[in-house]
Amino acid sequence: MPAEQNSLNVIVYAPALVGDEKRPLAIVQGMERALPGLRLEWTTSGKDDLIALPNRDEGIATDKANGGFFFLCNDDENHPVTLSGWENPDGLAAGGPPHFQVCASLPLDAVGIAAAVDVLEAVGDGARAVWGKASPDGYGGIVAQQFRRQGDKPHVPPHGLPSLKRPRDNPAPEIPHYLAWLNYWSAAAARAIGFPDPARDAELLSRARRTPSGGWVVQLTEAPLDLDNPAHLDALKRTYERFPEIGGRFTP
Repeated sequence: MPAEQNSLNVIVYAPALVGDEKRPLAIVQGMERALPGLRLEWTTSGKDDLIALPNRDEGIATDKANGGFFFLCNDDENHPVTLSGWENPDGLAAGGPPHFQVCASLPLDAVGIAAAVDVLEAVGDGARAVWGKASPDGYGGIVAQQFRRQGDKPHVPPHGLPSLKRPRDNPAPEIPHYLAWLNYWSAAAARAIGFPDPARDAELLSRARRTPSGGWVVQLTEAPLDLDNPAHLDALKRTYERFPEIGGRFTP
């Protein structure tokens, strides 16, 4: 990837794969439909050499590598797109079972931004995810500083953002751990946080889409979230205030 090129990172969290699952192939094919012209028909060797996958669909259906599916990418170093999935041994809430985690990356350019909602919907619905997100590269470092650490010292996250419970302390698996630029909330996650309320969520609903599975993709700002932009930071803070359940800050 060119050094100057930023990425849009997509992550969704779903129940672990069981038996003869169709979800991995649905995720791959859905992402290809979401990004016109995309073909995820390559993987890489241990030396990062590209390896063509002429029987990709059959391989995904039969090889549940690491409880998910193997690393996939396109063959375009100027517009690199990647996708992979695996079983994460951690639960989405305190005492929860392992989960299926899917990660994708696409360029943060005009094409990637225009397709971002479609990509998150395709990956989220294809995985039957509980919740997920899409955010610019580097945003995860901000979120990591929002999670409360053990100890007596006061916790002061950056940018005046709220403190969040660590994922291992989350009270319920359907409660999202944090907010991002684009948010995928399953029907269960939306119910858990009380979205949508037509009287309170008019602004969010103007940038939200209902997915075929009954979930939602909710976009906080028109452009990708930039916390150096006061309007973006204010939108993020307002949304945290609207949904105190996110991050385990309040349990009804």
